[in-house]
Amino acid sequence: MMKKVKLAEEMVEVGRRLYQSGFVAANDGNISVRVNEKHVLITPSGVSKGFMSASSMLLVNLEGEVIEGEGRPSTESAMHFDIYKHRPDVQAVVHAHPPTATGFAVAGIPLDQLAMPELIVTMGTIPLAPYGMPGTDELPSTLRPYYQEHDAILLSNHGAVTMGRTLTEALFKMESVEMCAKILFTARMLGRVRELSDEQVDKLVDSRSFYGLKGAHPGKKIIEQRRKKGEQS
Repeated sequence: MMKKVKLAEEMVEVGRRLYQSGFVAANDGNISVRVNEKHVLITPSGVSKGFMSASSMLLVNLEGEVIEGEGRPSTESAMHFDIYKHRPDVQAVVHAHPPTATGFAVAGIPLDQLAMPELIVTMGTIPLAPYGMPGTDELPSTLRPYYQEHDAILLSNHGAVTMGRTLTEALFKMESVEMCAKILFTARMLGRVRELSDEQVDKLVDSRSFYGLKGAHPGKKIIEQRRKKGEQS
């Protein structure tokens, strides 16, 4: 019981930060966190993320059935459940509409240029998933190919979703997505995005172990693709 209450309070804080950062407006966005293997807490539909209470969170199973609480689960709950089913390591999911990153998603541009060391080490790249109708099973099906190697994904014409081992980690990744988008947008306006070399990226990817980061890293694939293009040209 205490764990559930604490997690619900953390969800309130994450929602407040998303709202104050301008990553969501009105009733946009949704947040969830695992309570155990079978159940998650998720934000209810039609509630502003800046004005939530811990008691408003819904306890649901991964089929979307409400176990505790009043109201309907978020309209994007299918996306959250699908992530949890395919990524047992993920403990929290955040979906928001950070303005600059969502601008890239609307323009059809992924955040996949290897230009910022911090992002390369932590998340590698942020792909753009094809458009899927919000609030339907179509949306998670467009994201599924990216789950295993990405903790942050842009949703075409929609927003972004991030995953973490904790609610705070998922929030921080959303902040990193927006910061990355702002920096790349500025560099594009200045006329050039200067990417790091393959060797520089290799060293950054290898440094992940120093920071205790594990798992697949999408930067490796992009390096391989760049090298193949170089060999073919």
